[in-house]
Amino acid sequence: MTGISAFPSPATAPGTDATVVGENLSLPLFRSLSGVLAGHPYLKVVVDRTEHTWHLLDTAVHPFHVNYVATRILGMDLDELDAGLDAFNASVYTDPSRRFLLGVLSLHADEDTEGRDRPFLVLETTEADTMDGPLLHEFYDFVRERVDGRLPLLLKPANHGQEAALAPVSDVTLPRILSHELFVSRPRTPLNTGEAIGRLRWFASLEEYRAHAADLGWSDIVAMDCLPDDVPRVAGFINAAPITPLSHTNVLASGWGIPNAIVRDMARLVEAEELDGAWVCYRVQDDEVSLVRLHEVPELDEPAWHQQRIRLEPPLLEDVPVLELRRLRREDRDRYGTKAANLGELHHVLDSRTADLTAFYGRARPPRKDLYGHLASRLTASADPEALRHAASEFAAATVTAPDGVALPFALQHRFLISSPALQQGIGKLKMALELGATDVLDPLCLSLQQLVRGTPVPEDVAARITGPFADRVCRKRLVVRSSSNAEDLPGFSAAGVYDSITTVHGTDELLDAVRQVWASLVSPRSVRLRHEAGISLDDTYMGVIVQEYTPAELGGVLVTCNPTRREDFRNIYINCTPGSPESVVDGTALPLQYLYNTVEGGGRTVDLGSSGEDLPSSARARLADLALTGRLLQSHFADDPDGPLDIEWLMTEAGGFKLVQLRPYAL
Repeated sequence: MTGISAFPSPATAPGTDATVVGENLSLPLFRSLSGVLAGHPYLKVVVDRTEHTWHLLDTAVHPFHVNYVATRILGMDLDELDAGLDAFNASVYTDPSRRFLLGVLSLHADEDTEGRDRPFLVLETTEADTMDGPLLHEFYDFVRERVDGRLPLLLKPANHGQEAALAPVSDVTLPRILSHELFVSRPRTPLNTGEAIGRLRWFASLEEYRAHAADLGWSDIVAMDCLPDDVPRVAGFINAAPITPLSHTNVLASGWGIPNAIVRDMARLVEAEELDGAWVCYRVQDDEVSLVRLHEVPELDEPAWHQQRIRLEPPLLEDVPVLELRRLRREDRDRYGTKAANLGELHHVLDSRTADLTAFYGRARPPRKDLYGHLASRLTASADPEALRHAASEFAAATVTAPDGVALPFALQHRFLISSPALQQGIGKLKMALELGATDVLDPLCLSLQQLVRGTPVPEDVAARITGPFADRVCRKRLVVRSSSNAEDLPGFSAAGVYDSITTVHGTDELLDAVRQVWASLVSPRSVRLRHEAGISLDDTYMGVIVQEYTPAELGGVLVTCNPTRREDFRNIYINCTPGSPESVVDGTALPLQYLYNTVEGGGRTVDLGSSGEDLPSSARARLADLALTGRLLQSHFADDPDGPLDIEWLMTEAGGFKLVQLRPYAL
């Protein structure tokens, strides 16, 4: 048996209240009360400044600080607490003269000079806590006096505000560790939750993977340092090197509903347990990653996605004009593709200011009937619903813009395809192979058809319509050409990274070549296989194209309007960014800066510094907080359900403004 989870489950049986008041904390006492969070034992603590004592909460019985304080210390009942929950929260999390200091102690370990585990404790508050420097110092000193002196204790600022408050304080008098320092030390990091039984396939290099990729099947679990974006649909992913939860491969894992995690010592485990080729049970949970070797080959049912069928609206191929993006609306997706239609809808939302962007905050979050008061606080606006809707629209329009550009309709691709008998013959052969299930000939047929698409001349009238909008500037401006298929950016089928985008286009000839390359990506071996697995017919699939002028960027990145590693967290938004284009974030060529921003109570924290090795200045992080809140507001309009998260690609221009270049559903 191989257990990747490095820490035990809570030692206290549920329902047995072993909460301790006033005692000093030893390691055995800690373990008897602790739960497990993100793979580490943790313990909730409450310091009562009036009584000069502390409470060590039995995690199995008291999952919430405020419930314990209200009922066990102040003698309130839960109904009374619920009726005034926001005011009570303010009294314990934001009041400078508060009676109680609330926090969490978590147990970690590093190695000493001789390779032995050295346990240490980390103290932190909740992310919404506004403790200033003196209060944090008081909190730390109080806990330090009562914890076994042999255990090092570090304070972890819970948000950027606390980091700034502690900046003048010496880390000798107040030892601390930052969130990103603790995050990168984690040996196992859940990325996408799920469970799979399958055969583990370990690849020590990309070359080894390429040599065996054709043999991979739906029951395999692929493990390697960093999985390539073109990995086929399998049972699970394991990364031995750090990646971001917003990488293309994790977006695929999320869309496919398969487990994915970072296991830094995977190479050692494979060798020690002889796991390569072994059948295993692989489970990724919010707080734990486990891998158990099976001693018998299991009988597996065919996966449900073999019967999955995603139905597309019939594409409309009548002759419609090339249009500016701002003239499109969401219902134009069956003529110009989902990406172009969403960007047109974004123009409308920002320009008209008529959409209700507050629906997410109007949902009940028991015991709260809604979060309108929190949104009003974030926007410094009135909580009156009409005033709040106006303030939300104004805030979004002041924070982000939609990109300019033109959209080429499906009709142009259709006219190009029917202009060539050779193309028609190639498409017919591919359709026949799909109908007959002749998967062994798919790749050569697709590659041959792609080459034919890229090499076939574009009819003169079609070429004129493509180059016309840029006739006076196409030789002087750098252009970006992006896909906009009707088989991407869909609930249940994001197609992240599947179709081509070309970002360095100059001149008429390059523009036509780039459009043909985007068209050709519709019949790449990978895109054809993925659509076929999802039941999307080649007959129903067409490619629109977006052409835009290139915009230089100071920062580029991706945000998802959820916390992808903790699905029940409705507060936080996850942002990745790196200098320059967002492509380096999504394609995994750079490990990005990673942030979480709370869009309910406010505040943000740095999760990972990525390849850059240093954080953004506080002014840039404050701008990202505005971007996060805007993403949450747009979710109310663009998601089918106000709680449905969005995946948004964005860039920050040299002038400091944000431009959104793509919006699509993010699969959970």
